[in-house]
Amino acid sequence: MKFLDEAKVYIKGGDGGDGAVSFRREKYVEFGGPDGGDGGRGGDVIIECVNGLNTLIDFRYQQHFKGKRGIHGMGQNRTGHGGAAITMRVPVGTQVLDDDKETLIVDMLEEGQSFVLARGGDGGRGNARFKTPLNQAPRTFEKGWESEERWIWLRMKLIADAGLVGLPNAGKSTFLSVVSRANPKIADYPFTTIHPNLGVVTKGHEQMVLADIPGLIEGASEGVGLGTRFLGHVERCGALIHLVDSTSETIAADYKTVRKELEAYGGDLADKLELPVLNKCDAIPEDEISKRRAKLARAAGVKKSEVFVMSGVARTGIKELTDRLFEIVAETREEGKDEVEAEAYQP
Repeated sequence: MKFLDEAKVYIKGGDGGDGAVSFRREKYVEFGGPDGGDGGRGGDVIIECVNGLNTLIDFRYQQHFKGKRGIHGMGQNRTGHGGAAITMRVPVGTQVLDDDKETLIVDMLEEGQSFVLARGGDGGRGNARFKTPLNQAPRTFEKGWESEERWIWLRMKLIADAGLVGLPNAGKSTFLSVVSRANPKIADYPFTTIHPNLGVVTKGHEQMVLADIPGLIEGASEGVGLGTRFLGHVERCGALIHLVDSTSETIAADYKTVRKELEAYGGDLADKLELPVLNKCDAIPEDEISKRRAKLARAAGVKKSEVFVMSGVARTGIKELTDRLFEIVAETREEGKDEVEAEAYQP
């Protein structure tokens, strides 16, 4: 399935049905009076969050969503049937933005969550509604009311417990394939990964979700390379795993390049808990590992012992990193529960 994380769509509710102009025509009833019914209400455009989707690709092939128009009113005081609503189904983590791409309309975070994006118009009143003591046979009626319509943007942000960041070819996809059952494309050239991947890491009965995004390069915040478009997928993560290639001769500069792009992107990304990781350590001599680990520690502003040393290919150092990740994820989830309970409690 192709990956698409942003789409522009047009939505319009159904217009209301017109009211009817009708009079009672019945044998032996000389003055039947008006009996025109009201028009039916137009259908709404509803967005619903469902499980099992991880892309917005369906919205590339259908960009217009319109509710059905309400049925016109009829004689014998019959109200027209309401128009059918139309439902747009999106993945968990989808944001709905106004046409300016800045105003947030709704954030779809839970399975089953729904929201009315465009309401259908009300039905018009039939002539029976306009009967007065002075006008016993009115021919006045109302047209159905127009519905809401607008252009909106759908932007999907993956919901993961931790995100992988780093320069291209830092070994992010290899790490994801080793610790989970994800099967990302892996090759020895930059930008092998061109769209985000998710993987589920299991430890006993515990699970966490990792997000792998395309690599960042200098100037990504200004659109160089694949830009920072995919950084939105790690905005919701509780922690970032920053992988640095140990075979590089500019380890400190590589680390600072990615940090600079995270800070330029905003969205509190630079403030998230970060685990610096020296990757591909199987490709350098043993005596070089300690020196390069110290360089990365100085660049990250942490103790040397806080820098993880790992090799995705040789599968060394992975257990220590994943154990620490599970600790962080457990703490983050506990904090989230406390916040929900605090919001729910109303003395």
